[in-house]
Formats: sequence, structure tokens, C-alpha cells
Amino acid sequence: MDPGHNPGRRRGAVRRWWTAVAAAFALPLSMLATGATAAHAASVQCSVDYRTNDWGSGFTAGLTITNRGTEALDGWTLSYTYSGDQTLSNGWNGTWSQSGRTVTVRNASYNGTVAAGGAVSTGAQFGYSGTNTAPTSFTVNGTTCAGAHQPPMTVLTGPSAGAVYTRGDAVPLAATAAAADGATISKVEFYDDTTLLGTDTSAPYTLSAASLAVGGHSLVAKAYDSLGASAESTPVGITVAPGPAVVASPAQLGVRQGTSGTFDVKLSTRPSANVTVGVARTDGTTGLSVTGGSSLTFTPANWDTAQPVTVTADSSGTGSATFTASATGHTEAKVTVTELAATKAYDARFLDLYGKITDPANGYFSPQGIPYHSVETLIVEAPDYGHETTSEAYSYLLWLQAMYGKVTGDWSKFNGAWALMEKYMIPTPADQPSNSSYNASKPATYAPEEDTPNEYPAKLDTSVPVGSDPLAGELKSAYGTDDVYGMHWIEDTDNVYGYGDTPGGTCEGGPTASGPSYLNTFQRGPQESVWETVPQPTCDAFRYGGKNGYLDLFTGDNSYARQWKYTDAPDADARAVQAAYWADVWAKQQGKGGEVSATIAKAAKMGDYLRYAMYDKYFKKIGGCVGPSACAAGTGKDASHYLLSWYYAWGGATDSSAGWAWRIGSSHVHGGYQNPLAAYALSSYPDLEPRSATGTADWGRSLARQLEFYRWLQSSEGAIAGGATNSWQGRYATPPAGTPTFYGMYYDWEPVYHDPPSNQWFGFQAWSMERVAEYYRQTGNATAKAILDKWVTWALSKTTINPDGTYKIPSTLQWSGQPDTWNPSGPGSNASLHVTVADYTNDVGVAAAYAKTLTYYGAESGDAAAKSTAKALLDGMWDHYQDSLGIAVPETRSDYSRFGDSVYVPSGWSGRMPNGDTVDSSATFTSLRSFYRNDPAWSKIESYLKGGAAPVFTYHRFWAQADIALAMGSYAELLE
Repeated sequence: MDPGHNPGRRRGAVRRWWTAVAAAFALPLSMLATGATAAHAASVQCSVDYRTNDWGSGFTAGLTITNRGTEALDGWTLSYTYSGDQTLSNGWNGTWSQSGRTVTVRNASYNGTVAAGGAVSTGAQFGYSGTNTAPTSFTVNGTTCAGAHQPPMTVLTGPSAGAVYTRGDAVPLAATAAAADGATISKVEFYDDTTLLGTDTSAPYTLSAASLAVGGHSLVAKAYDSLGASAESTPVGITVAPGPAVVASPAQLGVRQGTSGTFDVKLSTRPSANVTVGVARTDGTTGLSVTGGSSLTFTPANWDTAQPVTVTADSSGTGSATFTASATGHTEAKVTVTELAATKAYDARFLDLYGKITDPANGYFSPQGIPYHSVETLIVEAPDYGHETTSEAYSYLLWLQAMYGKVTGDWSKFNGAWALMEKYMIPTPADQPSNSSYNASKPATYAPEEDTPNEYPAKLDTSVPVGSDPLAGELKSAYGTDDVYGMHWIEDTDNVYGYGDTPGGTCEGGPTASGPSYLNTFQRGPQESVWETVPQPTCDAFRYGGKNGYLDLFTGDNSYARQWKYTDAPDADARAVQAAYWADVWAKQQGKGGEVSATIAKAAKMGDYLRYAMYDKYFKKIGGCVGPSACAAGTGKDASHYLLSWYYAWGGATDSSAGWAWRIGSSHVHGGYQNPLAAYALSSYPDLEPRSATGTADWGRSLARQLEFYRWLQSSEGAIAGGATNSWQGRYATPPAGTPTFYGMYYDWEPVYHDPPSNQWFGFQAWSMERVAEYYRQTGNATAKAILDKWVTWALSKTTINPDGTYKIPSTLQWSGQPDTWNPSGPGSNASLHVTVADYTNDVGVAAAYAKTLTYYGAESGDAAAKSTAKALLDGMWDHYQDSLGIAVPETRSDYSRFGDSVYVPSGWSGRMPNGDTVDSSATFTSLRSFYRNDPAWSKIESYLKGGAAPVFTYHRFWAQADIALAMGSYAELLE
């Protein structure tokens, strides 16, 4: 059974996947028809959004009617008038007609009811000549509608983020709300996550919540205006303690030898009499001691005013200690203080930033402890919402906690991070129920990858031969299971879409499901940007979407079966292995290798399964693969390119007795995804050698092949070009004459995705070369050094350190020419392959990865310019770009003009998202994600789409903050 699969990455986290979709023999479900609903002339409050896609002689018009009233619309008729000669051709999601210049559309049988506050979309195609002026007035059921109405602005002003309360004490909530467009605020609701706590109908908007359970809570205020629009505030995280508690902040603190540091203490609840809090070291190094604030008195008047505690380090000790703040009748608070060498200013920076990242009040994590893609919700990259997460974020969490173990000696957090990832991002046996039916001799059914989304669905073709899977048998023999041990790439952490594909076996549990939900997005060719995706569940039970769920948007077949499917991002799994390698090295240096050994064994297992990324998508032979049927099926390792491709994927029937499952690799290989350090660890480091019969040998061959790949892709200047493919255009097409090859695979300057081009982002250069630099540091490998010598010389020549300490590094790269065909015994010089820098940036995440590259390279090679530039980049961001949440810089997002982009859905296809958003041929990015209209930052987008200036955002991406902290720790280890 098959998949076709596709992914994109921008600013370090735009990844698009050709997520696998399989077809099986099953009868399709029928859509139930209902009778037409008569329109009523009852009082209507409404607004109409009108948008067009105009090509000069014709256009499509998409209209969204929003019910701004307090009662549902039971049937609707929309009318408006053009001022020109616009002539109706055809329409959808309604019955369209035209009389003169007046256009009328009546609801279809399935969309006549519009709930209060709900919306419905319809659309049509027109021809015209001359001008195409938009209509200025619309009526619904004879009532004139307002234009698009701005939702109210809502801010939860109390409690403060991170506040701690005692069980049974009232938590005071307060909000401000302002209505737009002449409306008034009708009410404000207060929520604990999705549970309504209460409502206030008049300002000031307040609520006293006295029954919150012990634990963490995410509080939200939601305001409604007199036209029925609503908007939620940014969530505020608080904690309810089981009883009166002592509160200490921050929970982590670094103090250098001979210096002092402070943390704050207060109470969670007002006492009836004075309370004395004692603060003392309760375990750990004796080189740290309390020198101020060992006894603090809190009164009923000052109980919530923080008082400082001073901890001083001696002149010679290192290590960590726990300081406990306790009081009679109160839950104690603990602070971990780490004594650092006097010279370790950068380790102190690591702990400072680590404290900000892990502070619950700062919003980097979900209630389950899952790292969000970003603190901010309104962000569109590869994740199309900030509170989604990716396997990338999990891998950075592992690396962050490994560095924390190195600095503090506490390895419990690293082990806990792996357990979290295993629980929520690696599908459980219940999530992949039919793997026992997988036939390794027929892994999947072929489907071509098409060039553009409008060419989908792609027809399955059972006549195309596919190769056999040589890994399944030996993996089952090694681990005793048919299941795959790899991370799915994306997760809807707060179940915002509402699919409810919760880890552990809940298939399409719906909007009420709590906790994270697996998600799928990219799937339709290299031109499908994030703005053109149709989000889908990983477990498609036909509850949402159309009559066949979402499957018939992507693959064409005679019938469809309910199924599950997952896609692995190899660079993230390899980074998880990389983090595990460093955790093992650092723990052993401390004599604590036994504390992480069980987790390291799991990393070796992940690396064993990661070899699926080394295979052609359909296990066809590598090299000269032209023509779907002419390209020979592989019979074992001859289908492996031994590189880290863009993905591997697997899936099967939701019914474990249905008798089918599938797996695919990927034919597309990007230079930015390679990881020589992980390949070295999995092939040459005993603790990480896989159990399988050939895993260690495969990774050894991969290590050598990756280094060759870098040399083949290295431009005349030194930057690394795009990549290669074994399947030209994703369908084994014939490449242009003269296309260079690497072991028979064809050069592709923009492998995998084209919007934007996949190798224009300098971040791929920094990420990938940092891994080469780590490998070089650990081994002194001469080939790695030669690649880095040339790359670092080029990168430094394009880097500017300003007199005030700010910096500019490359951002967008442009490519010309091509490499020489690879000759292992005599590599060419690539004299015709060139790169230029189109623009520059002060992006802090990319700068951190770049600084790490220079740090590892400089430490091993002794290169003075590399070492000084690494320091300058770290100092520049530390001195100039800090804020209360971390380190970040403003970004102007002109690409957000694409919030209105059309999303291709075939004419006649109609379905629903879990929240009721319509999926049809008039769909847009925003119409499929109506939740964005309630985002606190939506007004910035609305203003921009109406002709205002491009919005400016300051984002706190988890991966970037972790990478900055890691860069500080790496510099402290190697150069400080």
C-alpha cells in the first residue's frame, strides 16, 4: 500500500513532508444528503468577507459569511451587486445565479445552518473585461451586512504568570477587553484551559476561582462583543500547591567561584500571622553557602513581596547544591545552585538561559512538559501554529538536558526528556496496530510525486515494481517487535485543530480530547508551501474531512480504508542520537555513565531504525534510476544510498486484522540533513552501536558516504550546495542532459521543496557544518578538516562584527552552476559551482549554530579567527538581544501576506475540519484555520492584509533558545 510524501523548512523549522497515505480495498462511505432548508427572514446580524484570485480576464471570488447574531441562521441567501461586466461562470458551496449585475447565492443542502458566531464559505468563478471592482455592500436574508468585523482585544491582567496559590484559596482573575468597529463588549468568560470557570458581563471583568485542583493551570480570558465576535487572551500559567507553600525563583542558579548570586523567596498565600522561612543548603557541594537571607520573615501584609537570598561560592569548589526554603506548615521550595569555575562565565550564561527556558511562567512548555515550537502562537513556518511541536524541538530538549547534566551533574532531566519524547512522539504499539501484517517483500504501492498541488490526487500504480525491505526482519530479530521506533515529525500539542489523535491509541478523538494530538500536513509536491497545505489526522477514521476522510485529496484509488500513517524527520532523530552521545561522554567524565546507560541503549535502537532514511522511497536500486517501471527493484542493500534523506514513513490499517501495512524511505537527500557525528557514534562508539546484524556496518559506510557527499556539494567558495535524488521529480523522470551524479544519484540544487528553495537558508549550512565540526573535534579526521577549512574561510569572509558588538551573518544564499560528477578516486574541483549571499541577518538561532561550528572547529584546529568570531557572536547576542524570556530579535514578516493564499481542493470535493471549517475549492490558508482569527496577535495580520505595513514579531522559538544556551555551554567547555 502506498504513500506519497512531501516536506519544507524556513528559519530552522520549516519542514515539509510527503506524509504517507496508503490505500486498501474497502467500500467508500456514502455522504448522506439532506433536503434543502428554507431561508427565514428573521433578524440577521452578519459580516461578509470577500476575496478574489484575479488573472486579468477572469477571477474566482471566495466569500465567507459570519453569523454575528446570538441565534443560529436556519438557511441563508446572500446577494450583492457588481459595478462592471463581471459574468458568472459557475459556483460551489451554494446555488449561484445572476440577474444583470446582481449576484445571488442560496445555501446548499449541507451548509444551511450557521451557528451563532459561526461562519460558512462559498465561492464562484467569473469572467470580465475592463476593471474588476469589488462589491461594497452585501445582504444576507435581505439584511445588509457589515464588512469584516475585527474581534475584540482581550488581555488577562491577573494573575501574573508563574504565580503559586494554595489549594482552597481564591485565585483572582481579571481581564480587560476592548471592542472594535463600534461594537461593545457583551461578556468575558474565564477558562482553565478549556473548562469554563465563570462569566462577567460588566467591566471591570473579574472572577474569583476558589476550587482549582492542585497542579499546573493555563488560564484564559475570552471576550465577546455585541456583534458576536470573540477573542481569547494569551494563556497565563499558574500553579496550585496542595497547601500553603514557599515559592522560590529562579529554580536554577549558577555562581562562579569567589562570587555571589541571589534567588527570591515569597509565600503562596496570605498567612494569619508572621511566618519565618529558613533557607539552608540541604545537599551537594560544601563550596556554596547562604550568606544572606537565611532567615526571612513574612507578615500578612508583605507575604507576596519577594525577599532575596544570597548564595556565595568559595574560591576553589565546583559542583551543585540544593538550597531548601522551608517554613512550618508550608510546602518547601528547592533551588539548585551550581558552583562554576571562576573563568566559566559562559556556563553561568547557560544556566541563566536554561532557567528562563524551563521557567513554567515563560510559556515554552505545555502542561505535559512538551516543548512548544515557540512561546508565541501566531507563527507560520513548517509548523503552522506556534503551539504545535516537532521532533526537532524534542531533539533540542534532549541536547539541552544533556548539557545541563554536564554543567550540574544531574542526569535525571536528560533521562526524563527521553522518557517524555518516547511517551508523546514515538507512536506506541496501539498507535501502529497493523505492523504484524507488513510484507517486507512488497513494502508499498507506487504513486508519483507531482509538481504542483493542483495535480493531486496522484494515482496509485500497482504495476510499478518496488524493491524489498532488507531491514524489517533483522530489526524484528533484534528488538522482538514489528513496530517502528522513530519519532513522528509534528504534533498539535494543545489539540487546536481538534483531531484528537492522542498518543496511546485514541484515533480521531475529536476537539474534546485532552493533551497532544499527532498531525499531518505537507503531502502534495515540491511546490506546496506551508500556506497551501490541508492539515489532516495521522489516524484517518473518516470522522473528519470528506467521505473518504482526507485520503482522496492526495492519492487516487477506487476505494479507501481507514488508516494510520507517520513520517520521521531523520535530522531530528539523528540529533537525538547526537545528544545521547554527548550525554554518555559527559556522564562518563563525571563517573556517572551508569545513570544514563538505559537511555543510551534506546538511542542506539532509534539509530537502528533511522537506517530506513538511507533507502530509495520504493526500495529501488540506487543510480541511473529513470522510468518508474524501468528502474529496477532493489534486492537488499543495493537500494541504500547510505545518506540521511528527507524522511522515512510507515503506516497501515487501523483495523489490526485488515492485513496490510507499508513502509517507505526517501529518494531525496539534502546536504543540510547529514550528521557525521551521529554516524560516527552509531558505528564506532560501543555504547551506541545498534543491536541489529548490520546496523553498525551500515552506519560506518554512511559516515564515509556523508563526508564524500559534502565534498561533492562544496562550492568553489566553500558553501555546501543542495543535494541529490534517486528519483528525478519524485517519479523517476529523465533529468536534464548533463546533470552531474553522485553514485548515480542526480544533483538537485533545491532538493525536496521549492517554495522557498530548500537550500537558500544559511541555517542549513550552520546546522550541518556544526555536526562536521563536532566529528572533527572528536576524531581529528582529515577529510572533515579539509571541508571545514574551506567552509569556515568562506563563512568568516561573509560575517561582520560591528564596533558596538552587534553582527551580521549570511541569510539568503543564491546558487549557480553545478558540481562535477563525483569520482571517488579523483574528486573534481567544482570550479563551476558558485554561491553568493543575497542578504544578511542577525538571527540569533542561526548565529548560535554558527558560533558552535566555529567553537568546535577553532578548539581542534587552533584557528584564531574562528575562536574570536565565535566569542563575538555569543557576546553580541548576550549584550544586545536579551529580554525577559530569552534572547530574540524583531522580525519583519512580509510573507504573512500569504495568510489569504488559496489552498487547492478539487472542484466538487467538500468536507469539514473538526471545528466545522469548510474544506472545499474556495478554501484558503485562514479559512481552514479559523482559530487564528481569535489569536491575540491577529489584528496585526488583519491590518497588513488591508494594506498596512508588514507586521513585526519577536519570536522565542524553542530550538533557537536551546541552541543559544548550548552554544554558551560549548564555548565554556572548549574555549573558556
